[in-house]
Amino acid sequence: MQKNTNKSNESYITASLSPKKSITTNPIDKGGFVAKINELGNGMNMGRMVNIAVPPSPFHGDKINVGVDYISFIKDINDIIKDSTNIKDALSSFHTMFINRLNSSYTALGIIQESSSTININLLDKNSRVYSLKVFMNDIDNEIVKAIETGETVIMPDSSFLKVPSLPNVPSAIIPVQLQGKTTSVVIVSDYNIHSNLNVYQMSVMNLGILAENFELLEKVSKSSYIDNLTNLYSHRRFHEILAQELANADAADTKVSVIIFDINNLSQINKDHGHAKGDEVIKVVANKINENIKTQHVAARYAGDKISVILRNMNSEEAKYMAEYLTYSLSCCLIDDIGPVNKLSVGIATYPDDSNDKEKLLILAEQAVLVSKTKGYKNGISTIVSAQDYDFWDDDALNSFATVMARKQAKLGIDFEDTLIEQFNNKNFVSHNHLIEVVTSLASAIDAKDEYTKDHSSSVSRYSVALARAINLSEEEIDRIKLGALLHDVGKIGIPEDVLTKPSKLTDEEFKIIQQHPTIAVEKILKTNPLLRDLIPIVKYHHEQWNGQGYPCGLKGEEIPLAARIVAIADTYHALISDRPYRKGMTFEKACSILEEGAGIQWDKELVRQFISIAPSLATMI
Repeated sequence: MQKNTNKSNESYITASLSPKKSITTNPIDKGGFVAKINELGNGMNMGRMVNIAVPPSPFHGDKINVGVDYISFIKDINDIIKDSTNIKDALSSFHTMFINRLNSSYTALGIIQESSSTININLLDKNSRVYSLKVFMNDIDNEIVKAIETGETVIMPDSSFLKVPSLPNVPSAIIPVQLQGKTTSVVIVSDYNIHSNLNVYQMSVMNLGILAENFELLEKVSKSSYIDNLTNLYSHRRFHEILAQELANADAADTKVSVIIFDINNLSQINKDHGHAKGDEVIKVVANKINENIKTQHVAARYAGDKISVILRNMNSEEAKYMAEYLTYSLSCCLIDDIGPVNKLSVGIATYPDDSNDKEKLLILAEQAVLVSKTKGYKNGISTIVSAQDYDFWDDDALNSFATVMARKQAKLGIDFEDTLIEQFNNKNFVSHNHLIEVVTSLASAIDAKDEYTKDHSSSVSRYSVALARAINLSEEEIDRIKLGALLHDVGKIGIPEDVLTKPSKLTDEEFKIIQQHPTIAVEKILKTNPLLRDLIPIVKYHHEQWNGQGYPCGLKGEEIPLAARIVAIADTYHALISDRPYRKGMTFEKACSILEEGAGIQWDKELVRQFISIAPSLATMI
């Protein structure tokens, strides 16, 4: 058999690295087990063996190993590597194997703790009693320290060096485990036949040592996944796990949980003006100050790059606002060189279950409250603190903030902004007609905002439609109906895919068919479900019908098309013509009116076009 090489040694170590993966190759070959064991022992960085005289035993000898099944021994090692989930179980399994296969008396594993310069030893004796020992690395006379410092296996004549009186007086081997030239742990075994069995122990404890190293590495990786490196707070991932558990606990106990999110507003400017190191300093100050000033039952985490979050157990919204005020005041007293006081924060709060009983929606509301806080600015140098209960969903600032948050969340969570708008709208309790108009205006603006080129389109079409309705002397009641119908004329675009709705080039036939669905979508999703809006159905559904019957969705023609829908159709076209589009600049007043005249009696009501052109000069600047 050839001698071991670095390459073969690397293959052996690699096969042993993962506790989840069993070693499938059989090291036993025709060269014989003893030769293979010698190969492994010579190649495992165990160093030289230092012998301290071991007196022969009158009662134990080499015969003790007669009948050992070495193939099963190797299989046991593989099974331990494959099945162990922690180092204590692995140590116990190796210990049992050593006792059953080699008649060992005890097994000990010592892990070097560099931070404390100690060796922490766990020892199992033949009766499964556990001993915890500690050896200091500065104890240079200790045989374990010597073995670690030299990287050499040391044979001891008995167990007295461990200073455990109950251990049997049996020869022992101190085997340092070296990985990449560095001793990381030490294994101690006892056996009357320690010399003849040493190669077997070395092969075994190398695997045990690697397992110990892997488990320690896994623990570090696991810890790093829930501790943020910069702030030393919980990470975003761990925050979500803790919040989910807290909400479940609150549900079971019928209590409340509040979430505060602190957003450092001027961090980008700090990074730009003073460098990212200064920005990191600000984040750490905010994180540390918040963590220092909350009680132990509450939890602080880094929610995002410039956001710190706090989970408050058993706190309602008002109590959470008080806590947020205290924390922001504490932060305003912190002075950072070149920056000054830490007072540029936006603060948002949401409370379970008052604001939502769903975790993701609760966080959306908290983030929305942060953005509303940002629009409110500061009072007396202190951040405006906003809870989800402080604003109306349909307030312009709140709605824009909601749209911003949902745009961030939609792709990741699959939460549909438009569906949420519809749900909020259909569940809204309107207290007056003016209130209805305000909310409808907000809904229309939110939908127009899907496309930067259609911003304020619905409100402009509504103004133009009202102007034309007045020009032909309709009643105020009918004018109000047209005003609302024009505001909602494009509300069905809520169900049209973004890529079709905002496509900068010409639509394909298939894409145009999708666009043609928006009047029907508006009727089915919104107007039919709300009794206050059902009389607007003819306006919204038929505003794309044409005088010659070539429109959609029903192919109505002439006076089959409701008058209000004919009015909105002209206003809609005029505003589209004079507005910028991705593929062209907005047309002049004269050009737009010329196109309307050309289509009068074909696409649009001829008399209504004439009336509209007569008032168009006063509308030319109303974009």
